[in-house]
Amino acid sequence: MWEKKKRLDDTKAFLGKGAEFIGKLIFTGHVRIDGDFQGEIFGQGAVDIGEGALVKANMEVGSVFIGGEVQGNIAVKEKINIHSTGKLAGDVRAPVFIMEEGAVFDGQSQMSELKEQKRIGLAGK
Repeated sequence: MWEKKKRLDDTKAFLGKGAEFIGKLIFTGHVRIDGDFQGEIFGQGAVDIGEGALVKANMEVGSVFIGGEVQGNIAVKEKINIHSTGKLAGDVRAPVFIMEEGAVFDGQSQMSELKEQKRIGLAGK
């Protein structure tokens, strides 16, 4: 609970329900998306995709928490968590991959040690 409160307090950007954005998002810290986003997402922090959100984007970020729908490939440095209301259609590369009961995942996953990802970096596909 404290981790979630801390993330909300550190939110750098917020896209609310009913809002739409097309483009490239580059950030540090925490970003919350509850609306519709299409494009690319790059960041050194966490992306929280709320229930009802639709994100059509490839991502390279620290962590992703999916409560809505995501279409795109995701590479994370720390972890990805698909909540029970979340849907992901795309490939994942992450050292930690958590799926709650009821979550939907359609794609391929590649898990590697955190040490190995730090050595080769996210760009070293």
